[in-house]
Amino acid sequence: MDGIDESKVTEWLVENTPPVEAPVTFELIAGGRSNLTFLVTDATGRKLVLRRPPVSHVLASAHDMGREHKIIAALKDSPVPVPVALGFCEDVEVNGAPFYVMGFVEGHIVRGREQAEELFDEETRRGAGNDLVDVMVALHSLDPDAVGLGDLGKKEDYLGRQLKRWHGQFQGSQDQEREAGVFRPAEIVDEVHDLLVARKPEQQGAVIAHGDYRLDNCMFGDDGKVAAVLDWELCTLGDPLADIGTMLIYWTDRGEVPRMGIAPATTADGFPTRADLAARYAEKSSLDLSSLPYYMAFGHWRLACIMEGVFVRYATGAMGGGDEGKAAAVGMGGEVVRRAQLAKDLLASL
Repeated sequence: MDGIDESKVTEWLVENTPPVEAPVTFELIAGGRSNLTFLVTDATGRKLVLRRPPVSHVLASAHDMGREHKIIAALKDSPVPVPVALGFCEDVEVNGAPFYVMGFVEGHIVRGREQAEELFDEETRRGAGNDLVDVMVALHSLDPDAVGLGDLGKKEDYLGRQLKRWHGQFQGSQDQEREAGVFRPAEIVDEVHDLLVARKPEQQGAVIAHGDYRLDNCMFGDDGKVAAVLDWELCTLGDPLADIGTMLIYWTDRGEVPRMGIAPATTADGFPTRADLAARYAEKSSLDLSSLPYYMAFGHWRLACIMEGVFVRYATGAMGGGDEGKAAAVGMGGEVVRRAQLAKDLLASL
């Protein structure tokens, strides 16, 4: 299986995450644009989850498996629900890249409106949106030093560090495009970067910031409560409002035109609106959310930088060739510009 050396990984699992009994099966449950996630099932039916980096086009500083494992291990006894951390392998001889293993969590990852309507009634959907915010508040309320994550990153100038990092990633992606002969300009990303730097607000404290906190990066139980927060690859210490801004740019209100061919879960009746979510966070945390449009602009811009890396993979054929791959590259390239324009529009409203 691509991304898994089945014999070596099975041997490592038996030795390091007992009780695991061979033979073991592996099923890819998420992957392509980011880290690969596999469902692991042993001979007794025990289920585990394995995470590893993508098999190609890995940007420097991204996909740190040891960091993800450290975070969920540190949050084990906190009010933030996470899978149980079971083991970390940094020996690339085992599987070609570091990986970590965590416990399997029963629950639902909710993406589409039809799925949300089948799983939950209106009251439960409203509760799911509210609990999403409440868990974020709980995360931001933790003392990083007390839970062993005080060295996760610098506590000051989160936005400055993020702007430098992601602008560098964007420029690196464009350099890859030039080398591959698939370059196309996207000057608006550079323009918005400069605007974000010039208008950077003062940071309100330093918290454990998830970095990609949104509905479909959490698992929900049948009761609409968050069963586990997933995908910690962008987590660091930083500005809590950046997490809120990220959550809100992914949240689609009822009546808004859906994109990417599927009606988002949050357009189902019962889910709170963006304004409801922001108000609940403000009520629970007492932070000043007056600069929230800036953080939403930052979220759109950062997503544009991330999407530029995905564009490179499509444009160079790493995500599949032919007409389908070319069409996907065109679509992703357009989405980069659209997200940057959304950021520019939000900054203009300040």
